[in-house]
Amino acid sequence: MSKRLRSSEVCADCSGPDPSWASVNRGTFICDECCSVHRSLGRHISQVRHLKHTPWPPTLLQMVETLYNNGANSIWEHSLLDPASIMSGRRKANPQDKVHPNKAEFIRAKYQMLAFVHRLPCRDDDSVTAKDLSKQLHSSVRTGNLETCLRLLSLGAQANFFHPEKGNTPLHVASKAGQILQAELLAVYGADPGTQDSSGKTPVDYARQGGHHELAERLVEIQYELTDRLAFYLCGRKPDHKNGQHFIIPQMADSSLDLSELAKAAKKKLQSLSNHLFEELAMDVYDEVDRRETDAVWLATQNHSTLVTETTVVPFLPVNPEYSSTRNQGRQKLARFNAHEFATLVIDILSDAKRRQQGSPLSSSKDNVELILKTISNQHSVESQDNDQPDYDSVASDEDTDLEATASKANRQKSLDSDLSDGPVTVQEFMEVKNALVASEAKIQQLMKASRLEKQNSTPESDYDNTPNDTDPDDTGSSRKGRQRSMVWQGDGSVPDTAEPHTAPSPILPSTEDVIRKTEQITKNIQELLRAAQENKHDSYIPCSERIHVAVTEMAALFPKKPKSDTVRTSLRLLTSSAYRLQSECKKTLPGDPGPPTDIQLVTQQVIQCAYDIAKAAKQLVTITTKENNN
Repeated sequence: MSKRLRSSEVCADCSGPDPSWASVNRGTFICDECCSVHRSLGRHISQVRHLKHTPWPPTLLQMVETLYNNGANSIWEHSLLDPASIMSGRRKANPQDKVHPNKAEFIRAKYQMLAFVHRLPCRDDDSVTAKDLSKQLHSSVRTGNLETCLRLLSLGAQANFFHPEKGNTPLHVASKAGQILQAELLAVYGADPGTQDSSGKTPVDYARQGGHHELAERLVEIQYELTDRLAFYLCGRKPDHKNGQHFIIPQMADSSLDLSELAKAAKKKLQSLSNHLFEELAMDVYDEVDRRETDAVWLATQNHSTLVTETTVVPFLPVNPEYSSTRNQGRQKLARFNAHEFATLVIDILSDAKRRQQGSPLSSSKDNVELILKTISNQHSVESQDNDQPDYDSVASDEDTDLEATASKANRQKSLDSDLSDGPVTVQEFMEVKNALVASEAKIQQLMKASRLEKQNSTPESDYDNTPNDTDPDDTGSSRKGRQRSMVWQGDGSVPDTAEPHTAPSPILPSTEDVIRKTEQITKNIQELLRAAQENKHDSYIPCSERIHVAVTEMAALFPKKPKSDTVRTSLRLLTSSAYRLQSECKKTLPGDPGPPTDIQLVTQQVIQCAYDIAKAAKQLVTITTKENNN
């Protein structure tokens, strides 16, 4: 981290003090509230990073700082600086404005509509204007004037422009001149370090020939940024490019689960994609990794007791209007992959990226990205017919939700009720879980009071039409404890089927009161864990995870050994496997753990993920039992 965050720094959008996020491609620093709006716009509009809690390549951070300190924000607010704007009532947001609609509307106008950017005089041929701007960019990048180049890029100059007379691109020019910050800016806007000039030389070659070795190494990193980011997401390590190692292919801890025919078929479909479609899919997965990692940083840095939950909703990748509707739908479905499914897809992409670079083409086929996503996400549906069930949860089918419509709160709530995916969970979702539990608890207390009054004057009645009486002694005492022991997993992360081979599936469900009581215990322990994560109390992870483990085990013990409902089975599987994964992640904080040094930030990210997976599964079980018991 460089010497930054001076007290004079303010949010570029609302002028609030002490901004803690950066919009990399806009060259601005922004506060939490404004960042929440940036995140909802998508990376094609604004690429956000936390200034302290996100790993930064030093020169990338230096590039953003330089732009901020040299007035890059005036590029995006050009017309607002005109005194006539004040007279017309146009103004920027201020810290006291509400996020919605005030700050949100201003930020969309500023970055999405480019409503305040200086406009060039209209010309009949826009391509000529873009060409002129690109030529200006080509000549400007040899200097250190970053804001001039950002202004040209904002007006439509192309970062990959190939100069017909010079025979090279702006990145070649910046590399020859040793302008590393210009190279960072061009790369943010899509410049390709592997592009060849008219003589077949790349920007990396130019940098090396000019003796700019730090720039050459950085350009190689940028060239492999996509695969490096995917690998780091899974294992917390990056390849050693200096020594010729350009790929890391992580291994799944439970790789035996990936030997199914469906998994092989999905991998084969991925390999058969054209290079163009494969690159699109890889870029979409990269964007999803960025969304999940940013969610984890967001959750770890917010004040959960005072946070306005409306500022946290980024449930899936926002729509990019430059992409087809099919691609946008595929991108949004990535959010519904659980941790295991998404890791499988990432590993397959890394493996195939390495194969393709090494020049081992396969015959192409007509299979498309959508089919690959669907095959991988539905892999569990066949495997779960076996007793050795993998730790997958269910992923909703195409018909479960209209991806476009889930942007609305009502449909998002519907999706939360029916979706068991364990993708990143926002604070809003967690608060919705908590609020739903509180509301359910109040309702249950009323039902219990009414029930007690009835039972004083009548014999106990069964909660279920086809269930033995609740007072059956076989369902209490030692037999309940025995059931609890039988539900403890054996270490494979999945729910063992402890029922006898010929035991018929049972439709019996526990009382809603019992399920809610256990869920409240789980929720309370999860809140303690999140507070520990927020306050960096890493030594509290293990005791918190153990309490969650006990509460989850007790809740699972309430249900029959072989539930008849597929939804109940899947919810229980997600509940217990997530608790198991949580314990495994928390153990990584133990001192003296053999192996590579622990990346505590990566561990915290996984811990938060597992905790929210548990909360979602518990909420689903509350929903199911409440619904069934009220029928």
